[in-house]
Amino acid sequence: MLRTLGGGIDDYFGTAQVTQALAASGATLTPHVAIQTASSSGAHLTKYSNITDVSTGQKKLIVDEAVVPARPVFDYTVTYGAPPSLTSDGALDGIAHSLEVLLGAVGKPFYADVEPVARESIRLVATYLPKVIENPKDEDSRAALCLATDLGAYAIMIGGTNGGHLTSFSLVDVTSHGRACAITNPYYTVFFAPAVEPALRLLGGVYAEAGLSDADFDSLSGRALGEAVAEAMFELSRRIGFPTTLAELPAFTDEHIERALAAAKDPQLKMKLENMPVPLTADMIDEYMGPVLQAAKTGDLSLIVSV
Repeated sequence: MLRTLGGGIDDYFGTAQVTQALAASGATLTPHVAIQTASSSGAHLTKYSNITDVSTGQKKLIVDEAVVPARPVFDYTVTYGAPPSLTSDGALDGIAHSLEVLLGAVGKPFYADVEPVARESIRLVATYLPKVIENPKDEDSRAALCLATDLGAYAIMIGGTNGGHLTSFSLVDVTSHGRACAITNPYYTVFFAPAVEPALRLLGGVYAEAGLSDADFDSLSGRALGEAVAEAMFELSRRIGFPTTLAELPAFTDEHIERALAAAKDPQLKMKLENMPVPLTADMIDEYMGPVLQAAKTGDLSLIVSV
């Protein structure tokens, strides 16, 4: 891409910057084949390219139809020997894709398109990930996780991710992407709860079907509904040996919260704020995202402030 268009990688972070540069220059990119080797990001199917600046510990995004692979390849069997940590990280990245898009789609015209994709993706992970952790040689369950993360990729081609992904970009030096999303998304779910009740009842049914909750989701509303779904998400993490708070990450410090809040104000990442079910502007970050991250650090849901 840089060889064709010139400039530096920073010039293309954000949404549709590559497409704009192609239109201005009249150039075209060489079509490429993307080969997936882990049940995880679904990048072989999507318009997303993640770049990590190792000097700052910050990840940024290129989001552009121009970088969608011409041919995606994913042989599920290559994942069957993956270690438990990689398997879990990837599967929960798949949940994050589907969950965040589903919540962000509530009240929008494409919700009906997202709902069945996200529901099945999350159902497959919630059902089969504990089975794979218990029996790593369970090939049927591993295939289910591969399908789940592919469905997560389809979800992010319909809509966009938001809070969990945004925060994960500032935690690259302390944990994997999937793990960062798995820790923070329950807390964002509580924050978003009053605005996303239809999706939360759907999620509650999925988690109940997987044996992760016995809450009566149909009788709950608002924040209480969000907290019940969050508890089911915590239960899935506990069953696979995942942390449920940022403080459990050995190298995590309050500096990571400050980094995440600063990154959220970066115009190159504004698409994540715009995708939120409760959209935030840069001047609202400290007041509302700050408490979400403090809750994620401590596990105290009461710290989360509703808009």
